Amino acid sequence: MVDVGRFGIWSGKLREGGDEAVEAVAELDRLGFGAVWFGMASVPAAGELLAASSRIAVATGILSIWQYDAAMVAEQAAAVEDRHPGRLLLGLGVSHAPLAKDYRKPYSAMVDYLDALDSASAPLPKESRALAALGPRMLRLAAERTAGAHPYLVDAQFVARARETLGAGPLLAPEVKVVLSADAAEARRIGRETVDMYTRLPNYTDNWLRMGFEEKDFADGGSDRLIDSVVVWGDDDTIRSRLAEFHDAGADHVAVQVLDGSPDRHPREGWRRLADLLELR
Repeated sequence: MVDVGRFGIWSGKLREGGDEAVEAVAELDRLGFGAVWFGMASVPAAGELLAASSRIAVATGILSIWQYDAAMVAEQAAAVEDRHPGRLLLGLGVSHAPLAKDYRKPYSAMVDYLDALDSASAPLPKESRALAALGPRMLRLAAERTAGAHPYLVDAQFVARARETLGAGPLLAPEVKVVLSADAAEARRIGRETVDMYTRLPNYTDNWLRMGFEEKDFADGGSDRLIDSVVVWGDDDTIRSRLAEFHDAGADHVAVQVLDGSPDRHPREGWRRLADLLELR
């Protein structure tokens, strides 16, 4: 299994690549994070980030199975694994019906995709891939066919239930949004700016309903109750305590997405503060 450590960084902006992304990942490596996850991912982009670092694992979080052919992904992953052995985690997901062309039954589609990966000429071992899983069936599939699960936009209570479904062995690596502010109004505003788009995607709203939220919690970018559940904020002690809740609930790894209200730039100052807060260096 790829060693991702206890904490990593999740960043959508890293998918843009280029010099800034290369420098950012090199710094995350030095700061002591175990892994970096990047959204709307591709295997070649992961290879670029791996080449910029010496130790840190790079995870595609998440590569959409509708966007990339399985045989091509297997070939690309094998090439990256050959250059950077043991550091690539291939995160796979079914995306969302409003975003993916030719979307069909997601569970069956994922089974077919995993079958295609397994039958490739150079298959990536199951220990080097993970699934974006929220529902019980996808969680069980993650446990059976991959290293484990990478759920997004969840709380510690979800993690506890997911651990029960996965069992004791598989990787459980939730994404967790963090705003490094103790100002409730500011933290909720920043969190809501990011969460808003997800309140219109059924995969997330269905999962939040299973988590005990109501339809009214999805209005206007998310209720305070929803934001406070899926976005960690507060003073340093509060943030440390809330992140610890995820590990206590059964997470092996927490992929932290630092939100600072400036999505067009890498939140490198926040990453440094988080590394110090978590005593990673």
